Amino acid sequence: MTQERPYLTSTDWGLALKWEGMELIADFGALRQRTSPGRLGSELLVKAAKHDKLFRGKELTALDATAGLGEDSFLLAAAGFRVSMYERDPMIFALLEDALRRAGSDPDTAPIASRMTAVPGDSIEYMKKLAEGISDAEGPPDIIYLDPMFPARKKSGLIKKKFQILQQLEAPETDGEALIKAAIDASPRRIIVKRPAKAPVLGGVRADYSIKGDVIRYDCIILRP
Repeated sequence: MTQERPYLTSTDWGLALKWEGMELIADFGALRQRTSPGRLGSELLVKAAKHDKLFRGKELTALDATAGLGEDSFLLAAAGFRVSMYERDPMIFALLEDALRRAGSDPDTAPIASRMTAVPGDSIEYMKKLAEGISDAEGPPDIIYLDPMFPARKKSGLIKKKFQILQQLEAPETDGEALIKAAIDASPRRIIVKRPAKAPVLGGVRADYSIKGDVIRYDCIILRP
């Protein structure tokens, strides 16, 4: 029997990715509480991105090199960053673009969505262009954010539904070393890498500091002031 492949379909709510009876719809509206004024500052990613006073007084830019469904990009945009989100898988990108469209038409999320841009394609190739000075950007971003998909757990029942589906499209952490090298060569002010709490650093690159939670941590690499 041929295993079912994930496929896209339209629903009353939005574009959905379906696979083996499961359904995945990207929705930034679900992040409203996490981006409220009283909670946003407690998000570990926001703490990592705005760890000190270096970035105050200017509009900040971030490149999310592994955007996925864009949830982390949404947090960065809520914290004031103008975020470019790169996603190479066409179906995941379609979900991301659909979620961004809906967020842009909702008065509650539109101000945040206006600071987010979804870009289809390979971020590694784009970061190489940044390093070579041949991109259309005015310069490197303040932050490059890397979230290579965590390796699959042995017991699939422990994996959240959305990761079970996404792992059918993108293999967990197959290009981590290439990602971190391209990010360093692109010369942002800072690189932030999302890791499982007990995982080794990505590509052997030591962090200057880490913001840690029970399950995940954010490794932060400072390249320039």
